[in-house]
Parts: sequence; C-alpha cells; structure tokens
Amino acid sequence: MEALGHEIASGLAGGEILALVGGLGAGKTRFAKGLVAGLGHAGEVTSPTFALVHEYREGRLPVFHLDFYRLQAAEELVGIGWDEMLAEGGVVVAEWADRFPELVPAEARVLEFKVVDGGRVVRERG
Repeated sequence: MEALGHEIASGLAGGEILALVGGLGAGKTRFAKGLVAGLGHAGEVTSPTFALVHEYREGRLPVFHLDFYRLQAAEELVGIGWDEMLAEGGVVVAEWADRFPELVPAEARVLEFKVVDGGRVVRERG
C-alpha cells in the first residue's frame, strides 16, 4: 500500500482530492503514509482517527489527511475547516470518505480498499 501511495504521489500537481473507502485494516492509512512520503515529507505519518486531521506541509505539496470515521455529522467536518482545505490547492486525503459523500466533490478520485484472500486490493471507482 505504501508503494502505491508513493507511486500516485509522483503524478500529483495540487488540488487533488483522494477519497479513500474500505473497511478497517484494508490499507487506507498505509497508502496515505506512502503518498505523504512520496511528496517529500520525511517525518512520521500517523492515522488521524482521533485528531480527525493531520497536516503535512514539509513536502512538495501540502497534504491534509483526514479521517471521517469518528465524525457524527457533516457539520463537524465543515467545522474543522473542510472547505478551507479543499480551497488551499494541496492534496486532500480523506479516509472513510463514504461516510459523508455529500461533502466529497464530484472530481475526487475514489479509491476503494479491500482485503481479499489475505491480501489488499485497491481499485479506483470510475
């Protein structure tokens, strides 16, 4: 998953929204770690499950890594600066994005993560 994230990072120019969906342990955070590292951030990348959002500004592009899992209402997401993050022109990576699909812009790339036969599979929804 980290290698895939690193690979996708090389093609990002800014303004992208990556909506990650899939169950627990499917590789969403591992993917995000690789993506953030691929954009040049050398520090630790951790799950934003409890913090809700982590910002990484040390690389080629700013990255906003969010986790919608613990949010109860779309208003909470708006309250933590969702609109501002989308407008900044960096890369927005949202785990559990399917919890609030009404807030995910139509141009977002939706990546679906699954555990299949003990391995992890990612497909992009078209």
